[in-house]
Amino acid sequence: MAAYSYIIRGGTIIDGSGFPMYRGDIGISGEIIKEVGAVGRGRATRVIDAAGKYIVPGFIDVTNHSDTHWTIFTYPAQENLLAQGITTVIGGACGSSLAPLVDQKAISSIQKWTDISNFNINWRSMEEFYGELDKHPMGVNMGSLVGYSTLRHNITDDDARELTRQELESMKLLLKRSLDEGAFGLSIGLAHIPNTLAIQEEIIELARIVADAGKVVSVHMRNEGRRILSSVAEVINLARSSGAQVHIAHFKAIGRKAWQDFPKVLAIIRKARKYENLPISADFFPYLRTGSLLSNLLPEWIMEGDQAKSMAMLSDQHKRESILETVRSLTLHYDNIVIAEAQKDKKIIGKSIAEISAQSGLSPEETLIQILIVNGLSVTIFSKTLKSRHLVTIAKESYSMFASDGVGDPKGRKDLTHPRSYGAAPRYIDRLVRKSKIFSWEEAIKRMTAVPAAHLGIAGERGSIKKGALADIVVIDPDGIRDIATYSAPYQYPTGIEHVFINGRLAIEKGVPTGALAGKILRRG
Repeated sequence: MAAYSYIIRGGTIIDGSGFPMYRGDIGISGEIIKEVGAVGRGRATRVIDAAGKYIVPGFIDVTNHSDTHWTIFTYPAQENLLAQGITTVIGGACGSSLAPLVDQKAISSIQKWTDISNFNINWRSMEEFYGELDKHPMGVNMGSLVGYSTLRHNITDDDARELTRQELESMKLLLKRSLDEGAFGLSIGLAHIPNTLAIQEEIIELARIVADAGKVVSVHMRNEGRRILSSVAEVINLARSSGAQVHIAHFKAIGRKAWQDFPKVLAIIRKARKYENLPISADFFPYLRTGSLLSNLLPEWIMEGDQAKSMAMLSDQHKRESILETVRSLTLHYDNIVIAEAQKDKKIIGKSIAEISAQSGLSPEETLIQILIVNGLSVTIFSKTLKSRHLVTIAKESYSMFASDGVGDPKGRKDLTHPRSYGAAPRYIDRLVRKSKIFSWEEAIKRMTAVPAAHLGIAGERGSIKKGALADIVVIDPDGIRDIATYSAPYQYPTGIEHVFINGRLAIEKGVPTGALAGKILRRG
């Protein structure tokens, strides 16, 4: 009689492949799925009755910010992600990573998201960073991309110029070394300084290093709004010229001009994939409000230096009117722009810029600039700029997959995390399967598990329920799954995620975290 650590008995298995669901049992032995189908009279330390429930692989979050917000250290349990069924996250997103740090000033690439003044850093290479994480048990599996901005900060202090040939060669060497040490690829945040300065030739050379390693280039597009067409063309040219697998992170169209151009954008990507066989993919989060940096609304020339230079320009009365004129030209709806996080002035959190403007007596544009000055540019906003039908359209594209674009974030903070950090995965299922019936259960689960696993090159180990795979498993109540988190009250776990196993250990039991820190650091060789 076979012996197991756990038996999950009598559930309906959706294995991640896209094949039809079927009734069966799962036997877990240590970290491994030992049996799928029928375990007969097998003995187990614990048997979980899954009658009426769906058993699926753990969800893989390909665009996650727990590292760049530093919560992978301050909140290693990452329970808000586990409570969604997310078992694997990939950091280093949007051009910033926590390694390599050959020059420790390179950590400044993440200061737009978090206060870096008290960080204790005792690593330089990607290998040393992974080694440090290995010493700190955590709740989720984690791998990392290499951030372009981080690479650049290692090489040069001066952001506002093109790289010399010698500097670019140094960046290429640093990137190759990091990939050899297990990084999953390169991320480029073209909307963030210094990434906005990156010219196509420079990016292409770096992407060719990634292509040679058989890994992925993840791109936060240069512009998701009025210049979305040219930004997508840039992504396609990158794939065409480098031969790399290119991925668009948190794919979306922001604002009315982008909404008008979005059908053309999708048509361009389809043609590039069909007629040129370009390996382009994308992920998205299922919400209509973005969680972005307030500084992104400023003219690009303001952000072309380091933080001190940008702050000086904002405070310069001679430059102020030009800045105000540019911001006015955006015709922003200030009542729809809500402060989510502010590094210093916590009194404004949860208020719209229109509300703060009315209270201060300043114009909305002056208010926006003053908020940035007071908080050292570190301000995150919720902004209602997306259309629901576009999310549905993206979901239907064959190359799209799930991501949260969220962060492991503990309850009780004064700031407002985006509700995607607590509810993205259940919302993806609830909105696209249960309510709109865009996907079958099988297809939705595939895009949350096997598709991202193949994208990352870890399909043999994770993203599926099969004998020999690692036991990252979620047990779902198909009638009860839904997100509870809102913009005003985001710190709420979803319903319907009943049990979560990570590497064979029970991390969520009946919807409640067990405290197990069973995650592993993932290296892609």
